[in-house]
Amino acid sequence: MELLVLVLLAVTSATGIKEMALDMAPNAFDDQYQDCSDELVEELLALNRSELGPNSNYSKAWDDATVKWHSHPSLGSLRWKEEAIALLAYTLETDLYKEFNRAVPLAGQSRQEYLDKFHFKVVHFLLTEALDDLRDAQTHPRCLHVYRGVRGIRFTAQPGDIVRFGQFTSASLSKEVAKSFGTDTFFELDTCHGAAIRDFSFMPWEDEVLIPPFETFNVTSVTHQGDKTHIQLRPHGVYSKYNCAWLRGDIPGVGTPEVGCVDRAGVAPGHQLCWEREVCSEAADGVAELCVWHWTAPAALLAWDGIGRDGMG
Repeated sequence: MELLVLVLLAVTSATGIKEMALDMAPNAFDDQYQDCSDELVEELLALNRSELGPNSNYSKAWDDATVKWHSHPSLGSLRWKEEAIALLAYTLETDLYKEFNRAVPLAGQSRQEYLDKFHFKVVHFLLTEALDDLRDAQTHPRCLHVYRGVRGIRFTAQPGDIVRFGQFTSASLSKEVAKSFGTDTFFELDTCHGAAIRDFSFMPWEDEVLIPPFETFNVTSVTHQGDKTHIQLRPHGVYSKYNCAWLRGDIPGVGTPEVGCVDRAGVAPGHQLCWEREVCSEAADGVAELCVWHWTAPAALLAWDGIGRDGMG
């Protein structure tokens, strides 16, 4: 066993490429803020002032994005200017996106972890809402065919696996742009929950599509050419452990789940939205008390480290 580990380390050191399996990311914070965004917005925007204070990279990116937005104020289908500013801040060449995407895959370990140690609550909320608003625009396609290039990591998966990225993930409408970020692993996929953010990006030429951490995908093909891996994904649904965690205190993994799925109207065939009902306690009359609803899709969850805004390149 020790010899095998040494051989693997030697291969990684010699090639500079890590090999990683696409597997569960149970600790990702994946709130969709279903039915609570209007209630949350005032509280979280007030919180933004305190989150900006101790984080200089966050503060600088937010300030630069605010200046950029005010120079050409446009909302498009976004409801709040802060959504546009959050998208601009995310696409800046600063350390904000790196720190943010390192934090998201770990912030869902528990609600306490999210409350105490996740210092990007506002950015997470605003990006989630922004993608939802952009996707709901009448001119936005219901699904997008995109590409994602990764440098320095070779992912392994099997056709039929259900995976998710477990963080906000950058892809591009342009295959050539995606290849410029890396080809050690190259993804070709359709996303039905991601949105094109070109109009709110510091780098519009990238034709970026941002995919939320809760969207799930079916691995349909894995091919190899030399030391390169090509993975094709099709949309499967969504998976979220948390919903409105800031307000409701959802705790994952509690109670007895009841799970069901339905086809999501207006989305690609086979794209399902699922739910998980948890019975948390019993009332005095013996009737189960409904505690938490989680919108999910049965899935193996995915997260990885990478290079670039979220590991795209």
